[in-house]
Amino acid sequence: MEIDYSKIKVIGFDADDTLWINETYFREAEEKFSALLEGYETKNKIDQELFKMEIKNLELYGYGVKGFMLSMVESALELSNNQVSQQTIEDILNLGKEMLRQPVELLEDVRKVLRKLSGNYRLIVLTKGDLLDQERKLEKSGLSEFFHHVEVLSDKKEENYQHLLDHLEIDVKEFLMIGNSLKSDVLPLIDIGAQAVHVPFHTTWEHEQVKINEGEYKYLKINKLSDILEYLK
Repeated sequence: MEIDYSKIKVIGFDADDTLWINETYFREAEEKFSALLEGYETKNKIDQELFKMEIKNLELYGYGVKGFMLSMVESALELSNNQVSQQTIEDILNLGKEMLRQPVELLEDVRKVLRKLSGNYRLIVLTKGDLLDQERKLEKSGLSEFFHHVEVLSDKKEENYQHLLDHLEIDVKEFLMIGNSLKSDVLPLIDIGAQAVHVPFHTTWEHEQVKINEGEYKYLKINKLSDILEYLK
């Protein structure tokens, strides 16, 4: 697809599952959560109810491990009719703490791509989730040197992006966003007049999945992050 990037001066990067692995840890925690509650419901039912609880709680807790942890506790109480043991609640809390202690595993060629692009573009991180956790991951990643600005958003909708670009005095026509989520990292940017690149990750949270008609949106889809170097010099 021929897309003109000649006017781009600022590039925004999503963090989770674009720069480093994240969703994999949530799926692993869900498996362990289902095993803890297998005496109360089937795995399929447990997965469904946990997802419903996460969505219901998004407005209160936002995105991230801590909100996920609280949703697991609440789901356990609901699925067990408040019969779940104190030990199981403690095990659930430990699942969340284990997620927060996970090492930061960079995706392929991330450092090479950032080093190359940082010489010609202003790079920023635009992610959502828990502020403390995202700051921790960025610090552990060793990637801070490449970014002019880091922003942890409560959500990634058109108004969130527009407000931030206005605040940072970035012309929307000079901005390119790169991320793994069509719903959060691509479509909102196109809707406000910016450009976006989709780099799919092999695992996507159900809430981030969206279907669009082919040709409805104009954006670049690449297989891996380093492919962007063919389009940006």
